[in-house]
Amino acid sequence: MNRLAVLFFKYHARNYHSHRGIYGFRVQSSTILNYDNSSLPTNFANKVYQVTEAFRNNGYRIANLNPLGEPKNIYLSSLDPLNYGLESNERISLSGILHSNETETNSEDFFLMLKRIYCDKIGIEFQHLHENEKEWLAREFEKIQLEHTMSCQEKKDLINELIKSQIFDNFLATKFATVKRYGGEGAESMIAFFLEVFRQSCIDGLKDVIIGIPHRGRLNLLTGLLDFPPVVMFKKMLGFSEFPAGIDATGDVLSHCEVDAKNLYDVICLDLVLSKISDKSVHITLLPNPSHLEAVSPVVAGYARSRLQSLKLADYGSDSMNEFKYPVLPIQVHGDASFSGQGVVMETIAMSNVPHYSVGGSIHLIVNNQIGFTTPQERGRSSPYCSDVMKMIGAPVIHVNGDHPEEVLKATRLAFSYRQKFKKDVMIDLQCFRRWGHNELDDPTFTNPMMYKVIHSRKSVPDIYAEKLIDEGHVTKEEIDEMTSNYHNILNENLKLSQTHETKLTGMQINWKKDLTLKDAISIWDTGISIDLLKYIGAKSVQLPDNFNIHQTLEKNFVQERLKKLMKGNQIDWATAEALALGSLLFQGHNVRISGQDVGRGTFSHRHVMLVDQNSGEIHVPLNHMTEAQNSYLEVANSILSEEGVLGFEYGFNVENTDNLTIWEAQFGDFFNSAQVVFDTFISSGETKWLLPSNIVILLPHGYDGAGPEHSSCRMERFLQMSDSNEKKIDSDDVNWHIANPTTPAQYFHLLRNQVISKILKPLIIVGPKVLLRHPSAISSMQEMGPGSSFKSVIEDNSLKYAGRRPLSTPAVGIGKLHQDEVHFLLDETFK
Repeated sequence: MNRLAVLFFKYHARNYHSHRGIYGFRVQSSTILNYDNSSLPTNFANKVYQVTEAFRNNGYRIANLNPLGEPKNIYLSSLDPLNYGLESNERISLSGILHSNETETNSEDFFLMLKRIYCDKIGIEFQHLHENEKEWLAREFEKIQLEHTMSCQEKKDLINELIKSQIFDNFLATKFATVKRYGGEGAESMIAFFLEVFRQSCIDGLKDVIIGIPHRGRLNLLTGLLDFPPVVMFKKMLGFSEFPAGIDATGDVLSHCEVDAKNLYDVICLDLVLSKISDKSVHITLLPNPSHLEAVSPVVAGYARSRLQSLKLADYGSDSMNEFKYPVLPIQVHGDASFSGQGVVMETIAMSNVPHYSVGGSIHLIVNNQIGFTTPQERGRSSPYCSDVMKMIGAPVIHVNGDHPEEVLKATRLAFSYRQKFKKDVMIDLQCFRRWGHNELDDPTFTNPMMYKVIHSRKSVPDIYAEKLIDEGHVTKEEIDEMTSNYHNILNENLKLSQTHETKLTGMQINWKKDLTLKDAISIWDTGISIDLLKYIGAKSVQLPDNFNIHQTLEKNFVQERLKKLMKGNQIDWATAEALALGSLLFQGHNVRISGQDVGRGTFSHRHVMLVDQNSGEIHVPLNHMTEAQNSYLEVANSILSEEGVLGFEYGFNVENTDNLTIWEAQFGDFFNSAQVVFDTFISSGETKWLLPSNIVILLPHGYDGAGPEHSSCRMERFLQMSDSNEKKIDSDDVNWHIANPTTPAQYFHLLRNQVISKILKPLIIVGPKVLLRHPSAISSMQEMGPGSSFKSVIEDNSLKYAGRRPLSTPAVGIGKLHQDEVHFLLDETFK
């Protein structure tokens, strides 16, 4: 088992668990590393070992990381050689101390070696990690610092990509001077990060890389490494839509463009030998994102998790534990100010090692401009480093000076290796700068004059690196000039074509389909199933394995009661209807995921799709054991106490594969507003901005039942207000989302099934019940869910007789709980 699992079992053995694993969570074997510890006892008492540990723990604090200033002038007594009493010519054995090819050295050179490793252009924080991980990182970091080399071709390829990024920014500054492009100037070394990640992903056999990146440098990455056609971008800059003619969509701002580059790199290897390998490729997806910084981070994680399910790998796979891998790599790119300021960051990383949310580790990159719009870093956070929140989950942080692309490449290689080894998150803090203001039209000297005196007086990162390579003889000035002119010519040609270019749907947009004939009405889909199958699924939903010790109350009031209702066939309650809907979708080959706080039991203790053995604490999900040949499953994901992060995760999970049913349930409907950013920027508008369809289901328990403020209303009026339904026409499929307040269990059954059966993909907001979950009148018959049945927008009820009153000239209309109250009123003779 991994360390997380060991800790979980050690301290929470009395809580419910999955020692044997459950769908969507497999207990992994731990990563055990064997080292020669024969000299360890003496090393701890040895001054040499003490000084080595001092540099490992504190070297980053005085490392040369800031491209805008001198190395930190901080005195640390633990790094002062005079405090260790070692003579300068004293011989030191490095065996068991430092991971170096050298076996011994003198104390003076030893200190210089430690400074070169831990206090130069890369600094690493890993003292907060588990001892096993610390030992591995120390070994790998020291090896990469002392032994890493790059071939001449690797350096040429790297400078070529950096020059392309610089030329792109310069070209836009000349041709589109008034466009906000949020260029990569000052942070060009982030291209080295992506270059190395893509290369290592191919070499290691990864299937997918999923990227979430904000505005800074996004366009450079798209048009450079991801081959996004510059002509499409230029057309957008000229005021045209990014979509083909005839598509009724708003589009989005330039800095939110996305790409789905299928098998883009048939091994993007800088090494000439490796470039001959042709049977390896990686699928790269850069997700669209809103302007709300960091909101895309949980979406990336959810998308990656769903991709694993689609591939039936990792937690969803059947591979042996010795080969347990996560072949989908999420990359989360951040800004320094937003990473330390936005709460969704903590929510996202808090999920990183939680069962049913783990993605085997994300690689994080902070593009650290050392400023947030106009706010300097010392006023933008209370912690020493913008990356400090990563310590919350025991993740290593690698700081690197952005003026040195080769160092960035080394840091990336180390981060990638760590992620692959330990299946955990890792952070690279790329310390760089922003050459212009927050955007190119902004003047930063109004508020940050001293900082920008330094920035405007210095050369660019690509120019500095090009000069270095020329001096070293790896490249000539003529080659640099040729790289520059070649890419400039490509951009010019694309600009010429932009006026007449016919835009086509690309990447994820290709999956978007719109049947214009369905605009004038809501399409009706047959979502009923056979009565026999309903009875079979219902019985299976409460069938327990032998020797399973269910709670006595649940045995009587849940299991036996459900079986009785199934026998009668006309008293199907809310929870049973839900189980029938989910089970029938599983039976038809669609996976189902339900996520949120306490969803296994249900906030109101009505669902119980997850049962817990009262003696062992083991979990059992009956719907995952309907048939021996079952190949679709229900994933019950009891979430952390978060709304924005978890809902963002579920949105990403949903849009990756809309053939499955994804449900997020708020503990109470009132709590949805903690995730308002996700509703506003993704769920309600993702289709019109990006042509990215979603059929996610949002369950919001609602009802004024005496629970008081924050436990009564899901504010359905807000969702209605955010709908783009035409108020002057009948309801249709041509909306941004559907909103429903079902009155009967059968209606709820059809709503859930319709989300997958229907070919029209729209998010569904269900204003769900609380009191009706057990209301004796809130029942349905199986016939209402049988063949030929479907959701009804209006249910006509002629069974009611008015108690001593004349019938009303107009019909009484009510929905949900209101309908039951209305029935009570109509039947109550005291209201004659």
